[in-house]
Amino acid sequence: MILKTVEKGWWGFVDMVARLGWGRLMLTLLLIMMLGGILNIEHMTLLLSLVAILVKVLAIGKHRAEQEADRAIARSEKAEQQAELEALQRQLAETRMSALQAQIEPHFLFNTLSSVCQLMETAPDKAVVMQKALIRYLRSSLPEWRDSPGETRLGQQVELSRAYLEIMQLRMEDRLKVCIKVPPSLQSARFPVMMLQTLVENAIKHGLEPKAEGGAIEVDAKVLDGKLRLTVRDDGVGFPDQPGQGMGLANIRERLSLLYGTEAELVLEAPEDGGTLATIAMPFALV
Repeated sequence: MILKTVEKGWWGFVDMVARLGWGRLMLTLLLIMMLGGILNIEHMTLLLSLVAILVKVLAIGKHRAEQEADRAIARSEKAEQQAELEALQRQLAETRMSALQAQIEPHFLFNTLSSVCQLMETAPDKAVVMQKALIRYLRSSLPEWRDSPGETRLGQQVELSRAYLEIMQLRMEDRLKVCIKVPPSLQSARFPVMMLQTLVENAIKHGLEPKAEGGAIEVDAKVLDGKLRLTVRDDGVGFPDQPGQGMGLANIRERLSLLYGTEAELVLEAPEDGGTLATIAMPFALV
């Protein structure tokens, strides 16, 4: 019982000393020592004062250690929260990327299958050629729709668009001329999936199909100032402001921003001799 009372008194004393500021503590100790001189117990009050000062020093060190520990915990929690936030942002970006890549125009596939069925009755040889081109197109595109990668080889994207353009040549016949100038050295360049295809489809759908006599489309790629520049040019009717026409281009711009920030861009131009010139400029790297 006595031990518990002493222990309680001691911790009460420690708590009181720890809470007192240095000014109040020194004043209190001075008064205690004066009282000790009056009561002729100077040695006891001196010892008490030294113990109080030692307790105060230890309490300050403990308090600082606790503050530093709290700050370390706060920094750790903040770092964890930042890491979680960055992970969520990456997941959001990947989800948005997948959603954007999934916005593929399905009418092309249905129209092509319909054309194959019609040609089987009127021109079986052409139907076989179109069917093979469609198989090549699907072989190139279906893995991307399934896996939704952000980037792949430029050569793979060129092959996809080449198959598409072969199908469109069979449908438009002499109304469509195609020129693809992508050097072998750039076939392994890193390039976002479906972006070239979107530009090619825009050129056909909005530039060349509405033109009675049709026209030509040219795909070119080169490296300039450390950037890969891919261009799609057509000599069609130009790029009129039609409802919904800009969705594919807005899709490209958003995906470029997600992948490369401000280091990539899509630029549209109207050449003096007509048609549309679309250019994607992005950092050059090999897969």
